[in-house]
Amino acid sequence: MDTLLDVAYRAMQEDEAQAPAFYARFLEAELFVLLEGEQPMVLETSDGALVLVFDLEERMAAFGEGPSDYVALSGRRIARMLAGQGVGIGLNLGEAPSAMVLPAEAVEWLAGAAAGEDEAVEARPVEISQPAGVPEALIMALDGKLANMGGVVGAAHLVSVRYEGGAAGHMLALVNVPEAAKAGVSEALSEALRFSGVEAGQLDLAFLATDDAHLARFERVGLGFEIPELVLPKAPAPMAPGMDPDKPPILR
Repeated sequence: MDTLLDVAYRAMQEDEAQAPAFYARFLEAELFVLLEGEQPMVLETSDGALVLVFDLEERMAAFGEGPSDYVALSGRRIARMLAGQGVGIGLNLGEAPSAMVLPAEAVEWLAGAAAGEDEAVEARPVEISQPAGVPEALIMALDGKLANMGGVVGAAHLVSVRYEGGAAGHMLALVNVPEAAKAGVSEALSEALRFSGVEAGQLDLAFLATDDAHLARFERVGLGFEIPELVLPKAPAPMAPGMDPDKPPILR
């Protein structure tokens, strides 16, 4: 069964324009890093020193021919961790469709793409309107990020905005994001902008509560994104007193 990285890799092989989508998928994926002791295992190859990374435990086990020590990290954290060390990444080496080598230069680039921080500014919008001139690539990139934020972002609305002083741009209003999650959400959406291929793009974020007086304006004119609800597993039904789950009743 193909993973999301496999699908994104194939799309990139067929169309180079899909490369940003693949790298964005890599940064947000949970990946498994083979360890040697408490440090990432480094494999010396003709492509240089590589840290071995897999998107499935089964692929990691197959490559190592048995159980191995590992740590699970996001691609974003892996790129940052390896930046400046002169090592590349061996991704899914073996039989996986997405088996590839990311050289040290690519790791440095990924770390830079993942390290961009939002600049917090205070500006008062004087006009909010239907989004105009938004590149389709940006809309698709935002849609992909927001689709994975169920349970964290309640709703999202994209609008065009004009500020005091005449500056104009686009703003994404995010509803009911917990305070502890705001930094991570901002980072992920900034990545969506960088990987959309939009040159010199800017996207302002507004975090609103459901009782915010401004939310109605965003809902009325904004482009809404579908964010799947996080469905939690149902708790098991309580057992009748005296019933032992390991000893089912005998039916006579």
